[in-house]
Amino acid sequence: MRGPRLDRIDRRILQLLQANGRMTNIALARRVGISPPPCLRRMRALEAAGLIRGYHADLAPEALGFAVTVFAQIGLASQAERDLKAFEDLVVSWPEVREAHMLAGETDFLLKIVAPDWDSYQRFLSAKLTAAPNVAHVKSALVLRASKSAPGVPLNDSDEANAPHPIPLPASGERVRG
Repeated sequence: MRGPRLDRIDRRILQLLQANGRMTNIALARRVGISPPPCLRRMRALEAAGLIRGYHADLAPEALGFAVTVFAQIGLASQAERDLKAFEDLVVSWPEVREAHMLAGETDFLLKIVAPDWDSYQRFLSAKLTAAPNVAHVKSALVLRASKSAPGVPLNDSDEANAPHPIPLPASGERVRG
């Protein structure tokens, strides 16, 4: 599935905000080569179109006492839609789970879990995860180090030609500086 049609300026706005969501509108407008009012209109249109889902701070887990990250592959006994939904609802209630992905294939879910230490993870595993209804098996993989953690998606100008559906973005009265 392809995304909405974005021009060079829209793509650049998304690239810059993905790298630094705290960038001011004035700085953003300057970097993309348009004045602040149309830049803000474009940014709001990108938000309204669902291309920008939100803004957050990238926290350092280790500095906050979460030294252990584990990826857990979960196999469920039943893949009936109501059972999948029940498991998803349960996972949402566990703050230790930072990401949850339903997968096709041998594993039903992949969870990213953080904990202060290995013993804390094992307590979570025993008390919550393996005790959860419908969980048939759990396979844990301890993260030794992260080699790459890039938020968002890779954006570049060459993708512009591949996006078929235009989204309503302001264009009138904008001047692009060269």
